[in-house]
Amino acid sequence: MVEKPLRSPICTVLGHVDHGKSSVLDYIRSSAITKAEPGAITQAIGASIVPLTTIKKICGELLSEKIQFTIPGLVFIDTPGHAAFTSLRKRGGNLADIAILVVDMNEGFKPQTIESIEILRSYKTPFVIAANKIDLIPGWRASKAMLLKNISDQAPSVIEHLDKKMYELVGSLYEKFAMSAERFDRIEDYTKQIAIVPVSAVTGEGIPELLMVIAGLAQRYLESCLSCDVAGLAKGTVLEVKEEKGIGTSLDVIIYDGVLRKNDMIVIGGINEPIVTKVRALFQPAPLAEMRDKKTKFTSVNEVVAASGIKIAAPNIEGAVAGMPIRGATEDIVNAIKEEVQQEVQSAFIETDANGIIVKADSLGALEAIANILREKNVSIQRASIGDISKKDVSDAEAHDDPMHAIILGFNVKDESKLCPAKAKIITDNVIYALLDKFTAWQQEVLALQNAARLENVVKPCKMRIMKGYVFRQSNPAIAGVDILEGSLSTGTQVFKDIKPIATVKNIQHEKENLSVAEKGKQVAVAFEGITIGRQVNEGDILYAEISEQEFRTLKEHKKTLSSGDIEVLKEVAEKKREQNPTWGI
Repeated sequence: MVEKPLRSPICTVLGHVDHGKSSVLDYIRSSAITKAEPGAITQAIGASIVPLTTIKKICGELLSEKIQFTIPGLVFIDTPGHAAFTSLRKRGGNLADIAILVVDMNEGFKPQTIESIEILRSYKTPFVIAANKIDLIPGWRASKAMLLKNISDQAPSVIEHLDKKMYELVGSLYEKFAMSAERFDRIEDYTKQIAIVPVSAVTGEGIPELLMVIAGLAQRYLESCLSCDVAGLAKGTVLEVKEEKGIGTSLDVIIYDGVLRKNDMIVIGGINEPIVTKVRALFQPAPLAEMRDKKTKFTSVNEVVAASGIKIAAPNIEGAVAGMPIRGATEDIVNAIKEEVQQEVQSAFIETDANGIIVKADSLGALEAIANILREKNVSIQRASIGDISKKDVSDAEAHDDPMHAIILGFNVKDESKLCPAKAKIITDNVIYALLDKFTAWQQEVLALQNAARLENVVKPCKMRIMKGYVFRQSNPAIAGVDILEGSLSTGTQVFKDIKPIATVKNIQHEKENLSVAEKGKQVAVAFEGITIGRQVNEGDILYAEISEQEFRTLKEHKKTLSSGDIEVLKEVAEKKREQNPTWGI
């Protein structure tokens, strides 16, 4: 049996805004151009293809001779960021085989860093951390020497500062995700630890070491998933759908298996049914051109072989969606391919619950990523779908009895419902972590309102003292100055001294003004019905608000809404009540 050749591993770059993810990728490209013969790096739609010969020249003696490299090189996704990453999917997970997470080592973990790791974990994508901006460490001396040699040549204070920042990253990763990490040269087991490579996207220090680690990991641990049919029908993923002058609707596609030729029949996954069409034209950018530059000129080509990127022009593709699978087909097997593609699409649609929130996104991959993160947070999802927010979405959200489910989360989509829902909340954003932060804040608001409603008729904890020298009437009703030590006292509340209730609060006054509630710290005049001061109670006595067992349990369930003082009063009440009934409130 002839073994299939290996394709180049697909590597994407993620990280917090301004931490240097684009700069790291740009330096990798520029170093590949500088250190190799012209054409040693190829630009394709959404990808930069760096062959193994170029990687070996950049890394030099760093690449271990113990590893027999069979991968043809590395394919770096040319549109770094979450939108690209979450759109890059294939059956069974993410299209990216490996990732580089760029972190500004001077700033540490930021919201998008955390989001990036959550997305990588949800797809089980191995990754390496590029600890960027070592050139900004105070006293750092840049050098063209190998990274470890350069680090050892730095002043002791610089080395100490570098180690401190490194272990802050190690600590953050363990604290937030229980993941073990270490500097790349200190790692004992790459399958159990995340490698951290200090780099500078400005000076290029650490870039050879970063490429070495990525190439080594890909060769050693990913070989089994990199086999590729370079002669078979193409398999790929839609990265972007664009409307372009002179071309019309076009698709930016990553081909990860097989070959695609001009005039080939293709099947594209659809939300409701697959799209079947023929390739009218294939375009690649000019050599070494910047993919995101609108001025970039494209060249028509007749075929593209995996792993690579390509722009496809074809009729009837207006309904295509980013993240969808694309397959080459022939007339005799097109129906089987259509069925296979739709099965892949359906397998990607999110498993839903009988009740839950509604999630909308602009691509299948983004929808998966958001749903995976929500699942980890134990959030129920009733429906997750691609496209703008519709009237049906709003009416379905409003139909929920549970206020916690009356919400629509929209990632990179518009609210096209033209409704102003009274019951449903609509939250949209084009940054996943910002969307989820807004959702969490909304959940807390709703929970606070629910708790307030549940506690509205529950007696609040209160501890008070009868003030000495402030007895205004001994009985019928007894009126005395009261110091509210903890909690709050309301009119109509029963109070107790030892175990049983002895009086009811008839009235509360503060500076001759009637109050319905007196808070902690207030000294007020209270009229007590049912006691005589000097008999049942005396000046200086401590009284408590009478709380029933059911109210005690309710307050315990919502203790997050209580102050530490309230909780202490509840403990004291329970201790007193259990003197007579040991199981009270349990």
